Amino acid sequence: MKKFGRRADETPIRPPPPVPGSPTAACGPDAPSIPPEPQRIEPGVVSPASIVPALTSKREQLSIHHPVMSASLRERIIEQIEPSVAATVPRDVLRRQIEQIIHGIANEERLELSGREQVLLAEEIADDMTGYGPLRPLLVDETINDIMVNGPSNIYVERNGKLERIAVRFRDNDHIAAVAQKIAAQVGRRVDESSPMVDCRLPDGSRVNIILPPLALHSPCISIRKFPSRRLDIRGMIENGTMSAAIGELLEISSRCRLNVLVSGGTGSGKTTLLNAMSQFIDHSERIVTIEDAAELQLQQPHVISLETRPPSLEGTGQVTQRDLLWNALRMRPDRIVVGEVRGPEAFDMLQAMNTGHDGSISTVHANSTRDALTRVENMVQMGQVNLPSRAIRAQIVAALDLIVQVERMRDGQRRIIQVSEVIGLEGEVITTNDIALFEYKEEDAHGRILGTYRSTNAVPKFKSRLVYFGLDRAWAEAMRRI
Repeated sequence: MKKFGRRADETPIRPPPPVPGSPTAACGPDAPSIPPEPQRIEPGVVSPASIVPALTSKREQLSIHHPVMSASLRERIIEQIEPSVAATVPRDVLRRQIEQIIHGIANEERLELSGREQVLLAEEIADDMTGYGPLRPLLVDETINDIMVNGPSNIYVERNGKLERIAVRFRDNDHIAAVAQKIAAQVGRRVDESSPMVDCRLPDGSRVNIILPPLALHSPCISIRKFPSRRLDIRGMIENGTMSAAIGELLEISSRCRLNVLVSGGTGSGKTTLLNAMSQFIDHSERIVTIEDAAELQLQQPHVISLETRPPSLEGTGQVTQRDLLWNALRMRPDRIVVGEVRGPEAFDMLQAMNTGHDGSISTVHANSTRDALTRVENMVQMGQVNLPSRAIRAQIVAALDLIVQVERMRDGQRRIIQVSEVIGLEGEVITTNDIALFEYKEEDAHGRILGTYRSTNAVPKFKSRLVYFGLDRAWAEAMRRI
């Protein structure tokens, strides 16, 4: 058995005195002090001293500076734990039981495990048995938005819109795969060689993507989009610089007037967060049906029905797509339909729903600009309606959509609304739009933060009659004046 150090109660063994003139004589008590070599940190890796307090607990500090414990010792400890106990008791109780087992083995076999090393080993085994392993401290850290595991010692997180590599690690590829399988098993999914990809969510709502070898060439990969514990509303987004107060008022009026809105942006740009924020202005008397691939929406209204897709089984049966759920939602007497994200032929059904009395519907799409969003929607409709003429599709888009809101994660890490466009109509074969608000870059401040302002054409919107109907036309005009 490999030795890990002297026990605290063991009498230290003193080395023999050095022979004068030998190299070791320079190490005696009278030897001149030599400053320690400064610690080298790998470029691009966050040093332990700079990791936030949630990551600098005793376990993380030890796991960075101490060697990995013997695999055979781990197996012996796990063998003494009843699986039923590990699945039912709280993590802290399980950790204390594991500490007692480790202490017993160390005393029985006189293993040189210090108290700190015993705590480390108990923490790691408890985390492994509860499913998250080294990911647990990252999941409880509220400053982290995304977690990306690319390999045992190649882990990145996103804080404040910036990616950084951190000094938290797995033992090996098998350790990553074991944690991935436990995450999938918690929600009734499986990931293995026969099914090497899975999308699922944690009990707190965080979205997880897992891909295993041979599809991932070097290591199993885990990507986690964390579910924020604090729901961000329009006021909070104004305070953190996502939009101006005038833009926030326009979005509030759009939601109250039951305009059909499409939120567009890239991955991680904040589309779902903005959709959640806009939903706070939906009247509590309305019946809302939400449709998502992985449930992320946090609508606060009392009358919300949340629907989620289902992947096919290993036999290839039982799949339920967003399109299936949209068809079913139309039979559920919804006042509004909120589609978390359109990414395929269900775009046609979304447009149909918006055109058949379900005003106030909101959805998101991946696109680089409001003009690109229209093209993306048209292409997705054609995926399921190959014989439908392009002009007919564009006419459907013009009749269905009122506003497109473009969000972007900019190079300073800030997520911002950069464009709000109104869908006006068709001129020949081209959909015409008008920029209600457009963010214009001015400069960077001393901290690298992008500064800019919004400009507007101040044109009368095509949905002015709806603004008048809801008595918000003057509020809209005032907000436009302040852009």
